[in-house]
Amino acid sequence: MMHGWGYGFSGGWLGWLGPVLMVVFGAAVIVGIVFLIRWLVTRSSPTEKEDSALDILKRRYARGEISGEEYQKMKEDLR
Repeated sequence: MMHGWGYGFSGGWLGWLGPVLMVVFGAAVIVGIVFLIRWLVTRSSPTEKEDSALDILKRRYARGEISGEEYQKMKEDLR
């Protein structure tokens, strides 16, 4: 005759533990997926468009596509 805990916590006062742990685990998986998606989206998108435009302007100047005077004027326009 089995007394006490039983097999797999299927009876007694611990009978509620299985369903509660399943809900907690499911919620943790969903929260983890949401944080992963948010991290991937924020990591791949530029934070400020002015910085991106300034980087493009610097590259154009470095390649010789624009003069120093044009670079300075455009740089001031961006700020």
